[in-house]
Amino acid sequence: MDTSVVFAGGWDDRAAELRADSATLAALLADGDAVMLPVWRGKPLIAGDERDRAGWLAPDSPVFDHARNTPLFLGFHGGKPHFAADISAWEPEGIDRAALAMFFDPSEHHHPDLPGDHRFAELRGSMTVLSPVDAAMAATARALFNWHRTHRFCSSCGTPSDWAMAGWQRQCPSCAAQHFPRTDPVVIMLVERGNRLLLGRSPGWPEGMYSALAGFVEPGESLEAAVRREVFEETGIRTGAVRYVASQPWPWPNSLMLGFLAEALSDAVTLDHELEDARWMTREELVDVLAGTHPQVRQPRAGAIAHFLLSGWLSGQIE
Repeated sequence: MDTSVVFAGGWDDRAAELRADSATLAALLADGDAVMLPVWRGKPLIAGDERDRAGWLAPDSPVFDHARNTPLFLGFHGGKPHFAADISAWEPEGIDRAALAMFFDPSEHHHPDLPGDHRFAELRGSMTVLSPVDAAMAATARALFNWHRTHRFCSSCGTPSDWAMAGWQRQCPSCAAQHFPRTDPVVIMLVERGNRLLLGRSPGWPEGMYSALAGFVEPGESLEAAVRREVFEETGIRTGAVRYVASQPWPWPNSLMLGFLAEALSDAVTLDHELEDARWMTREELVDVLAGTHPQVRQPRAGAIAHFLLSGWLSGQIE
């Protein structure tokens, strides 16, 4: 079932054993079959009139003149070596600073050396139409580049650390400490009671947006315990049985969403400071929500695991 979750698709071979082999990677880059995906400030290059494919380019494209590090090696797919490069140093004309700070940034940017149908765009806007491989590789590149951006200093001694292992590590030139990409586990759960599910709304979300409850797993905590704690903290509701459903890598910024179904043992909602609202919704109401016809609650974004969980519950695949 989890194979249909966006970003959860894999590719042929990550070839992790080659990440330390700079000579082989250089040869692969020079290979005429090699392709590389540019990412600008978290936005991958998206191509096509329908925005339905990742913008893989030849490694010698002038777009990569803006890259600050050696390329990120993603591995092989379809017999071709795949790389990605962060070109955030490029300064396009007409940047909408306000859009960059929005919950969903709708702005797109065109590089003058590329065809007109190639744009740097928010991945969430095309994640459901990209192929599973393109979506997974773009999400992986986005997450890794974000980690490098936010972890530039050695956590052991404070020295600026270096890009290493083809982008999959950072290494301190002073104390030789090795640092590995961070992935934050997040539980996200459908809280069920009879014919109803509990949905919550965080402050600052777009009007009408509700979703499954979610929260970060704490140190020393099992996933099931995290589900029960988060539900109780946010809504005051105790839960009983907890069942794992599916997971989704989510590169905003570096999370692994772990989806669960939890049985509620009570009805009364007591909100804490994290949620602006929480409400029980019947199966019939959720049909309208997913159809986009509910008068108060907007349709959840397709591609997110919350949409996957809700639609699976409604169809009877999750029970």
